Amino acid sequence: EKPLPEPNAETRPFWDGLKEHRLVLQRCANCGKVRHYPRPMCDACFSLDCEWFEASGKGKVHSWTVAHHPFHMGFKKDLPYVVLTIDLDEGVRMVAPLEGATEADLALGMPVKIRYHQVSESITLPGFCIDG
Repeated sequence: EKPLPEPNAETRPFWDGLKEHRLVLQRCANCGKVRHYPRPMCDACFSLDCEWFEASGKGKVHSWTVAHHPFHMGFKKDLPYVVLTIDLDEGVRMVAPLEGATEADLALGMPVKIRYHQVSESITLPGFCIDG
């Protein structure tokens, strides 16, 4: 069985958004800097105040890697799989698996969009597919 994220008070809005098929990101309520992954303090102005907003769920391929060895035995049957680093339109990066395509289909800067996968009653995970 695959390990699942364990949402906490700081990350709950992100995971709740995914469950509702919305990508929700954190933004500093003081200076406006978007941040991902969710965390308590802004790295630009050190404010502890944040707000959440719905992101577009779109971005461009920054890089990728192909996993040939499972980091956890729950992923062994998925091998090989592609993990993308995406430059989201909102200016932050996100890491998630590639859906519905192979490494041969990818190019740097290629547009992608989010997909949602409910893996348990409480957890929905993101993936990205080629947009277009």
